[in-house]
Amino acid sequence: MFIDFLIDIFKNNKEESALIYNEEEYSYKWLLERFEYYKSTLSQNNIEPFSVVAVRSDFNPESVALMLALIDNGNCFVPISYAVKTKEEFYEIAEVKHVLEFKKGILTFTNLGVEPKHEILISLKNRKSPGLILFSSGSTGKSKAAVHDFVPLLEKFKTPRKALKTITFLLFDHIGGVNTLLYILSNAGTIVTVEDRNPENVCRLIEKYDVELLPTSPTFLSMVLISKSYEKHDISSLKIATYGTEAMPESTLKSFHKLFPNIVLKQTYGLSELGILRSKSKSDDSLWVKVGGEDYDIKIKDDVLYIKAKSAMLGYLNAPSPFDEEGWFNTQDKVETDGDWIKILGRETDIINVGGQKVYPAEVESVLGEIDNIDSASVYGVPNPLLGYVVGAKVSLSKPEELKELKKKIRIYCKEKMESFKVPVHIEIVDSAMVSSRFKKIR
Repeated sequence: MFIDFLIDIFKNNKEESALIYNEEEYSYKWLLERFEYYKSTLSQNNIEPFSVVAVRSDFNPESVALMLALIDNGNCFVPISYAVKTKEEFYEIAEVKHVLEFKKGILTFTNLGVEPKHEILISLKNRKSPGLILFSSGSTGKSKAAVHDFVPLLEKFKTPRKALKTITFLLFDHIGGVNTLLYILSNAGTIVTVEDRNPENVCRLIEKYDVELLPTSPTFLSMVLISKSYEKHDISSLKIATYGTEAMPESTLKSFHKLFPNIVLKQTYGLSELGILRSKSKSDDSLWVKVGGEDYDIKIKDDVLYIKAKSAMLGYLNAPSPFDEEGWFNTQDKVETDGDWIKILGRETDIINVGGQKVYPAEVESVLGEIDNIDSASVYGVPNPLLGYVVGAKVSLSKPEELKELKKKIRIYCKEKMESFKVPVHIEIVDSAMVSSRFKKIR
């Protein structure tokens, strides 16, 4: 009922490849059959329509078919990836009644016996709409549970767009991952699922399956450059690489574009609370971008980006509503503006206040990335009794180097490129890039 438009697309493209998983292709005919199978399975296992159901999995053909069946059944769907270490806490916050998990290929059912008490979940059930609960990464504090009505989220996928063979790089429980999945399925494209997200394996899959679109993060693009995996695998099939989830260091963007001038680099913008906005980059090596679309309004207030969306979440389950009386959401992203173009500088919470002067970590990280022998850098604030904070940096190196000489080199180069208060005072060498399980930079 809720995804009839998708089912029609599947029926019209039965022989086309829908998913590639573990080197095996699955057609849209197969996906249709598994969708019907899981609809029947949900009924047989007493998964009531509109109840809250968590699925612990990652992208694979079975979990995709199950997700579609849950949406069709009207359930409030809670995807929990294997990267999550606090699943029991998430079950409690989301008031999950049923937990579904694939164990050795067998779908297991656990009834937690919980009925919704939160007013948002009750209202969603009363309106008989399928829902989606996404948890924030918790990088700036406790994870927040954002609740969406799935109906408006699905609406934008009813407009036909170009089908591309795409890697599902972003995780199963990420708004970008959900968006990528639904975009590809709604245009009868092919999804190449990936469990091992290291640069070597991703580049191998791009070569093997002629992947055209890679939705990823700036940190992963940096890892590709560092690893030089592209020298072992032909990734010339790649037409577009989209990046989001964190600020992109300009040095990384320019280096990637110089190396791959034929790959369109497109900055994306989205939030768990709002969905994914349409975007247009000024050029492949530019951080200036236009964001919005027919379902979004944006405004800039005190250099901070605010967004109003038709597909905005209903609210948080474990935090106050972040919307003002007119429905505007404070993204907390500081931006520069040039007419309709904006440049995202970073979250207000990431800003380092050095004696009243503002330092954006991404800007310093970009400069550090230009220095010979520095593979990656993570910049953060270090408390200081006189200035409040000074700039600290952790760096990983291509080859061993004495810390004393490295510090001298960093300070000389940074003073040529930035104001003195932005130059790192504390410098530490680490063994590897500072990357989370979601391929975002750890500060």
